[in-house]
Amino acid sequence: MTEIRELDVVHMGVPEAVCSFAVGEDTLVDPGPEVAHRTMLAARGEDAAPVRRILLTHIHFDHAGATGRLLQRWPDAEVWVHEKGARHLIDPERLVASARRIYGEDFDRLWGEVIPVPEANVRVLQGGEAIDGWRVEYTPGHAKHHVAYLHEETGTAFTGDVAGVRIGGGPTLPPTPPPDIDVELWQASIDTVAAWRPSRLAITHFGLHEDVTAQLDELRLTLARLAESARDASPDAFAAAMRALIQERAGGDPVVVAAYDEAIRPETNHAGLARYWEQRASST
Repeated sequence: MTEIRELDVVHMGVPEAVCSFAVGEDTLVDPGPEVAHRTMLAARGEDAAPVRRILLTHIHFDHAGATGRLLQRWPDAEVWVHEKGARHLIDPERLVASARRIYGEDFDRLWGEVIPVPEANVRVLQGGEAIDGWRVEYTPGHAKHHVAYLHEETGTAFTGDVAGVRIGGGPTLPPTPPPDIDVELWQASIDTVAAWRPSRLAITHFGLHEDVTAQLDELRLTLARLAESARDASPDAFAAAMRALIQERAGGDPVVVAAYDEAIRPETNHAGLARYWEQRASST
């Protein structure tokens, strides 16, 4: 049986906030941000075999930011990415410029250097593929360039952010930063993952979870409730309510609370849902 290992990248010095996954000896899923790539490599093992494939669920920096840097180490590695994200890996200038407007001077501290991925290394996905024991499905809702992967041998679904953020004993929460949040598409993507009937979920924030049905059911409910809350609540009130939920479910555990704060950044989540409602209103 292929071994799947959690690789805690300890982003910004915070444990259990961002997880990369080593699948067997030659595959990585979501290598994490460039600023933490050395920690990821150390967790994988400096003497480990070269990586042959890097599978990206989507191109957000906490998931894919290290990819270009790692291609300098493993120049023959193939990078799997959805077609709507591929061009931003190959030429990240516009993506980085947009993110710098959001993060300002914090960009470099948070994410590091975003290095282009050579086009020759990129395997472009649409969803629906079956490749070497992996199944791929398009799973938008969190991001328009999001896919999920099923590792058929182990029954493990690698779901990026589409199966939510769940750390320790805390709640399952949807990360909803702008600009791509679409609640209906996200609910449909949850159904897509559930239809695989995976034995466990591998989520970037954080780790492996075997109570698949319970987690996906909680996410469906929480996504709907938070979306409704964002229609009326102010950004500050929304973030405060999210933090209160995390505190309550985590039992006040400071390690878990800190990991949620790094992984989901409650103050960023209202804007994505507010934009979703604005787009809904403008389309009617």
